[in-house]
Amino acid sequence: MRVLIVEDNDRLAKLMAEGLQRRGFSCDIACNLADADSAMDGAAYDAIVLDLGLPDGDGIDWLGAKRRARHVAPALIVTARGALEDRVAGLDGGADDYVVKPIEIEELAARIRALLRRPGPRAQTVIEIGSLSFDTAARAAHYQGNEIDLSRREADLLELLMRRAGTVVRRGVIEDALYSFNEPVTPNAVEAAMSRLRRKIDEAGAGGKLHTIRGIGYMLRETA
Repeated sequence: MRVLIVEDNDRLAKLMAEGLQRRGFSCDIACNLADADSAMDGAAYDAIVLDLGLPDGDGIDWLGAKRRARHVAPALIVTARGALEDRVAGLDGGADDYVVKPIEIEELAARIRALLRRPGPRAQTVIEIGSLSFDTAARAAHYQGNEIDLSRREADLLELLMRRAGTVVRRGVIEDALYSFNEPVTPNAVEAAMSRLRRKIDEAGAGGKLHTIRGIGYMLRETA
């Protein structure tokens, strides 16, 4: 799951990103709204953590514009503005949740997970392709009831492929989903991650589900 943190306090942004990464999220940081726009032009995000008082504008106005343009990523406002009228304005302005700083990282992660469980494109908690299943909340994969031991990145990769089962997922899309902008990505990183995931899927008895489409990407489909 990839999260965009829009926060102009560099230290706080890094603390949030590090804490969320330890809990299974990939994070990018934007220190202003212009950087947030650039980030969203280059990647698809599952959720946005948004401050309000930013150097180049107000987060509520920006979020409202995104909603009108049908950018639908769930948004969690995290701000020092705690007055009732501020909270009401934030929620009415397009936020899916609103919390006042300071917030513990465990609560922040839990609130993001809760946003992703709400009705909408990501409402399905357990994805099933035949006997292969993936619990998006627990980040756990099973085949015929037996758990498959996956790393965070392998779990993210499997979720992506299962959500798009039966269609080819391009290599660039996978790279964008698995790695934040500030992470070094080696030329064969996606291939290596796919190789590890395929080995674990095969060892669990689900061999033949992952397919390489040479020169394009990868696809997961139910075996005949």
